[in-house]
This record gives sequence, structure tokens and C-alpha cells, in this order.
Amino acid sequence: MKIILTVVLAVSLLSLLFIVFSRRLGFAWLSRLGIHVVVAALGLYVVNYSGWIAEAYIPLNPVTLTTVLVLGLPGIGLLLGLKLILI
Repeated sequence: MKIILTVVLAVSLLSLLFIVFSRRLGFAWLSRLGIHVVVAALGLYVVNYSGWIAEAYIPLNPVTLTTVLVLGLPGIGLLLGLKLILI
């Protein structure tokens, strides 16, 4: 099982490298992704520690960070709504 997972990881890594270098994407997308991750984390941090909504604390984990990264500021609103309504 471990060998199969290693082979899948190697194939996916090779295919990702092929896409990056064959389309001449370069590494500019990596810096943009980094900036978006930092802004998403900063947005979650501001919501958590601003005291704007006292009972709402959104943990900073990969799932919440990815939600805010993909959806932007509406993602923070979505997470706040889910936190206040469901939990």
C-alpha cells in the first residue's frame, strides 16, 4: 500500500512539473498564491481578535484558510454564518 501511494505521489509531482514547465507558467503564480494565503490568514485573524462578534471564533486551519482563499471576503462571511447558526 505504501508503494502504491509513493508511486501516485511521484506521478502527480511529475505531471505538475510538466504542466508548469510546458506552459511556461513560471513561478509568478506561486508568489500570488502566497500573497492570497497571507491575506486570507490576516482576514481570519482580524475577525477572531477584533471583538466585533464576541462569540464567533473561527479556527485558523487548512479548511477555513482554503475556504477564505477560494471565496475571499464572502468566505469569511460564510464561515461566520455557519459558526453562528450551526454551532
